[in-house]
Amino acid sequence: MDIGASLKSVRKMRGLSQRELAKRAGVTNSTISMIEKNSVSPSVSSLKKVLAGIPMSLVEFFSIEEGTVGEQKVVYRSEELLDIGTGDLVYKLIGRDFPNRAMSIMHETYPPGTSTGDEMLQHHGEEGAYVISGKIELTVADETFLLEQGDSYYFSSELPHRFNNPFTEPCCIVSATTPGDF
Repeated sequence: MDIGASLKSVRKMRGLSQRELAKRAGVTNSTISMIEKNSVSPSVSSLKKVLAGIPMSLVEFFSIEEGTVGEQKVVYRSEELLDIGTGDLVYKLIGRDFPNRAMSIMHETYPPGTSTGDEMLQHHGEEGAYVISGKIELTVADETFLLEQGDSYYFSSELPHRFNNPFTEPCCIVSATTPGDF
């Protein structure tokens, strides 16, 4: 997906200038411009912040190009999972077209040296996960935890948090977050 072109298209559909979106999102006008020109690849937290100025969730944003509105399904094959990650992060959303989803379930992959960004994530709801393989650093509020294969977490997403993989192997996680609009 061309994140820059998609952001520009959504911004224009909503009748917003780059300056107005930047003001609403609390970022600089040049940030919006660089994302739209694909000069930078925004982190998950940065993209969420920009989309909050529209307002739009990551799922809605990535579903626009995918055309994910369709019949309600029960089984989702690997190739049908919607990747809502940014940069090198892979966030494959399970049940992308489930109507009125109450939670988001994802298969997340953090390659070595990646993170959700310098800014802490913070949103309403809760999240929990199980580490399938590798290791990840999870920071919640002012405490950092090292999670390894077989470990899990569960916390209020209203607490500032971020994920970081400073290790040499990818980390794979299966997670669930509420509400379902991630």
